[in-house]
Amino acid sequence: MASENGELTGAGYINHHLTNLTYGQLPDGSWGFAHGAQEAADMGFMAIHVDSMVWALGLGVVMFCIMRSIAKSFSSDKPSKVQCFVEALFDMAQDSKDSTFTKDAKNEWIAPMALTIFVWVFFMNLMDLVPVDWIPELAKLAGVGYMKIVPSTDVNIALGMALAVFIMILYYSLKIKGPIGFTKELALQPFGKYLIPFNLVLELVGLLAKPLSLGLRLFGNMYAGELIFILIAMMYSASLSLGVLGGVAQLGWAIFHILVITLQAYIFMMLTIVYLSQAHEKH
Repeated sequence: MASENGELTGAGYINHHLTNLTYGQLPDGSWGFAHGAQEAADMGFMAIHVDSMVWALGLGVVMFCIMRSIAKSFSSDKPSKVQCFVEALFDMAQDSKDSTFTKDAKNEWIAPMALTIFVWVFFMNLMDLVPVDWIPELAKLAGVGYMKIVPSTDVNIALGMALAVFIMILYYSLKIKGPIGFTKELALQPFGKYLIPFNLVLELVGLLAKPLSLGLRLFGNMYAGELIFILIAMMYSASLSLGVLGGVAQLGWAIFHILVITLQAYIFMMLTIVYLSQAHEKH
């Protein structure tokens, strides 16, 4: 929101930076981009966060191009430093898979998928280190009112990825255990055949909690980190002394946040492996 003289207030500054470029149905029935946070909220479920979608898919394409370039230049005689780094990442994903899956549960797709998840989520999280005003201000010059560049701070992106993992959980549960085996697992655990309704409630809650915990954990941590960057950025407009303090605080938080963005990508990868490992287990 703005003050009476048209200047953006602190609350308005935060609200602006936390609002997505949203496309949906406007109050007059036409379709277009929202002109504010309230209008975006009123668009409902069918609205699309265009900036989150573009940045998420764009970073996915960047990741694909980088990995493809490294794969094409692969050399067993004279490996480059980048190749060695990627091989170390793949070994990490493979070791994580091997330590979680049982010997009987063999699936060669899990480690490559885990590596893809880790790198993609890391790339999306990494955008949080870009100064909060740079790209939104450039977007303003191009006539775009809102621009959020960190896809993982959008709950729709985080839960969308978690939903994809959930679909894989259901697929492998049905494939490995069969429809009857999977149904028995939900109905007969943990208290046996005499408490089937109670078992179903417990198991279904546990099953549905997996994608929710997976997506909301990533979203919550990254959203909080983004909000702290925005609050620190507000110090620059207060006074010279607070601006200097804000610069120091921003540098310190950015250095610490490198650990956060890496850890969140790793946790998302590991939880995916753990959940898929449980889907492969026969009880």
